[in-house]
Amino acid sequence: MTFDELILLFRKLADVLLVWFMIYFVLKSLRKNLKMVLLFKGILFLVVLKVISDLLNLVTVGFLLNYVIMWGPLALIIIFQPEIRNVLEQLGRSQLLGRHKVLTVDEREKLVYEVIQSVEYLKRNRVGALIVFERDQSLSEYIEKSKKIYADISSELLISIFFPNNPLHDGGVIIQGDKITSAGAVFPTSDSVRISKRLGTRHRAALGISEATDSIALVVSEETGRISIAISGELHYNLSIDEMKLLILEELRPKKVVAVDEEENEDEKVAE
Repeated sequence: MTFDELILLFRKLADVLLVWFMIYFVLKSLRKNLKMVLLFKGILFLVVLKVISDLLNLVTVGFLLNYVIMWGPLALIIIFQPEIRNVLEQLGRSQLLGRHKVLTVDEREKLVYEVIQSVEYLKRNRVGALIVFERDQSLSEYIEKSKKIYADISSELLISIFFPNNPLHDGGVIIQGDKITSAGAVFPTSDSVRISKRLGTRHRAALGISEATDSIALVVSEETGRISIAISGELHYNLSIDEMKLLILEELRPKKVVAVDEEENEDEKVAE
């Protein structure tokens, strides 16, 4: 095989991989967006109807579908502009090289310990709080509009930030790795109909940021002291301290470590 043939093969392979990457990203975005799922089903229905009309030679239906197919893409861009913008924003936030810092086991344990210490105090004293952990998708957009801190994680600092008389009390704290990056952050609120109307702005903001990014959003209710965690657009409501600890530890584990652990567990089962 010549050098030119190798270059041509590489180009074709790169072309196929890029197409599959785009399809994967679109399907991943569809899974988290009800409106986009309905749109996708509608497009599939029109495609099936077009095929049937061509097979059965349905002239009137085919004529109407031709106009729909011709002007449909423009109409979809106008109607679903917010959803398309959200997908593009998610792509822009994605960090291809992963999280800015992969925490060791000790660092994760210390991070979760400090968060638990603060949450126990906040829960006991009915102090509202919103803590967001950055993962693979960057939260720089929200960090830029908040108060920069860049401090080591500590329960005392978290408690003081959310103390009722603190000016940053109403905003959210953003944690990158094992550092408190900023406080007073404002996040988009979710308009999901699945969330209870009894839940306030903090819970909707937690759900909103978990829908827009892959972050973990921890909420302490000011009215009830209950603990909730939002992940991937799903709210885990009224968790115990132990449930919160296990969930955060599991979600903060690096993906590669999870894969290695699963392989080791399978090897142990085979050995037994």
